[in-house]
Amino acid sequence: MVHYQARLDTTFAALADVTRRGVLEQLGGADASITDLAQRFHMTLTGMRKHVSILEQAGLVTTQKVGRVRTCTLGLRRLEEEAAWIEQHRQLWSARFDALDELVEHLKRKEKVDAKSKRS
Repeated sequence: MVHYQARLDTTFAALADVTRRGVLEQLGGADASITDLAQRFHMTLTGMRKHVSILEQAGLVTTQKVGRVRTCTLGLRRLEEEAAWIEQHRQLWSARFDALDELVEHLKRKEKVDAKSKRS
């Protein structure tokens, strides 16, 4: 359970940043060097390396250095665990909102009955 939670934390932390999500979108279309990514996102090479490192730690990106060029590709890891966690919580909140809707409808009906009995 702890390993599972740590993995979720790492993945969601990596996905929490708009630049890192943009890098993943970019790499979904084609591999790119860190230099290309830095230029595309108007960042320094050091800044982009840090973003790529976080994505690598989450298993979302892999890099390979050939000569002086480090090329980034999408990682092999898929997001099944994260999707399952999101779905579980979506179902939980959906059930809670359904229960709340039922309570509101019950209170509205009760209010109408009380209003009619006061008029009588």
